[in-house]
Amino acid sequence: MEIGIYGLGRMGANMVRRLLRSGEHRVVAGNRSPGPVDEAVGEGAEGAYSMQEMIEKLEPPRVIWSMVPAGDPTEKTLMGFAELAQEGDILIDGGNSYFRDSVRRASALRERGLRFLDAGTSGGIWGLEVGYCLMVGGDRSAFEHVEPALRTLAPPDGYAYLGEAGAGHFAKMVHNGVEYAMLQAYAEGFEILKKSPYGYDLRALSSLWNHGSVVRSWLLELAERAFEKDADLESIRGYVEDSGEGRWTVLEAIEEDVPANAIAGALFARFASRQEDSFAMKVIAALRREFGGHAVKEAGPGGGG
Repeated sequence: MEIGIYGLGRMGANMVRRLLRSGEHRVVAGNRSPGPVDEAVGEGAEGAYSMQEMIEKLEPPRVIWSMVPAGDPTEKTLMGFAELAQEGDILIDGGNSYFRDSVRRASALRERGLRFLDAGTSGGIWGLEVGYCLMVGGDRSAFEHVEPALRTLAPPDGYAYLGEAGAGHFAKMVHNGVEYAMLQAYAEGFEILKKSPYGYDLRALSSLWNHGSVVRSWLLELAERAFEKDADLESIRGYVEDSGEGRWTVLEAIEEDVPANAIAGALFARFASRQEDSFAMKVIAALRREFGGHAVKEAGPGGGG
């Protein structure tokens, strides 16, 4: 089939490469800036240096897959293509959009006669090599039309149609919430090991756990790689961002009265990682001094920690 990929960041560009390497698809690659388009053209894609050019280079019913950041960039991209597309064309959002936005966009696009898919996409920078897990919601006929591309992008059994609009991004949201909790559990475990009196080789222990242990996983394989590069992680500051899905997962847990203790704790731990001198911790230290006479560490010059 033929497909347009718009947004050539790390994942979008690698999706173009995976589609091209199969030799089964015609790919039109587009981006707001021309450099990534030039690179994709050099690897065998057809370049589109504007939304209009992408529309012109695809035959109806067009398939355009957006891989831009969630929020306003996705809104502008999808609505921009909606202004140019024809009835029956298919727009896919493969970014990490909030599922409620996907439901709204599907309705707006349907009124224009356009078909919409929300494709939760997992795989990161490894997707080019091992494939992407694709969680797809939206128009069923659109899913069936784009299935050849999904089959190429995913590993065996790595894609599925999950239901009406929003189902794909809801599944990806919870997927990322689970990921938060898994990362936090590994992180806490490795810190306990590092502070123990046994001087563990954390790379070797990561490798050991991946052979028959009930906690073996791809994340542990990545931990082994990280510890091999920097055994004590001295080059990395303990500052962790969040992409939004962890927050949304906790909000939906509240909405559904689900006690998501581990995911919520992992999210708040990320917030704590960004504070060089947490005021909350100052309050706890002060109260412990007041009620128990416990010692406190004095702040440095200027009030810092």
